[in-house]
Amino acid sequence: MNLNDNPIAVKLRNLRVDDYNSVLNWSKDDSFCSANGWEKDRSPQELYIWWRKCVNNEAEDFIRMGIEFNERLIGYADLASIKDNSAELGIAIGESTLWGKGFGFYSAKSMIDHASKHLGITVFNAETNDSNIRSRKMLERIGFKEISRIGSEEYLGGNSQLIQYRLDLYTID
Repeated sequence: MNLNDNPIAVKLRNLRVDDYNSVLNWSKDDSFCSANGWEKDRSPQELYIWWRKCVNNEAEDFIRMGIEFNERLIGYADLASIKDNSAELGIAIGESTLWGKGFGFYSAKSMIDHASKHLGITVFNAETNDSNIRSRKMLERIGFKEISRIGSEEYLGGNSQLIQYRLDLYTID
C-alpha cells in the first residue's frame, strides 16, 4: 500500500476556531449527525464552545485534525486511545454530499501515514456499524481486518451491530 498516493488531494491540518462555520453547517445535516452520533438541533453557542475545546485539545491520548480539500474544511480525522504503538482511527466527512467519493479513504491513509511517521504508531484499530457499508469497504480496502463483532448502537435510525477492525503495519499483505 502506498500511503502517499492521494489523487484527490485531501490534506490534514490543525483545526482552527475559524472552521466553526463549516462545523455549524455539518450540524444542520441530519444524515451527518445520525451517522456520527452528533446531537441534532444543538444551539450554535453550545456547538461553538464544543468546537473551541476540539481546537484547543489538551488530551495526551487523542488527536483530531481537520481534513481539507480545495482550501475548505470537509471533515476531521481522529486518533484516540493512543498508547505505545497503537491508536484508534476515526474519520468523519462533514458534508454527506461528499460521502462515497474517496475523501474518507484518502484521509484515513493520510492519518495512518502521519501517525506512523510522527508518532510511531503501527497498530490501528477502528470500529464501524455493520450497516455502514461505505465505512466497512473503506477500512477493508486500506487493509484493516475484522477482529470482532461486539456491541451495537443506533445508526441512521436503526440498531446496528458494531464491527471492530485492526490494521497492523507490520503484517500488511
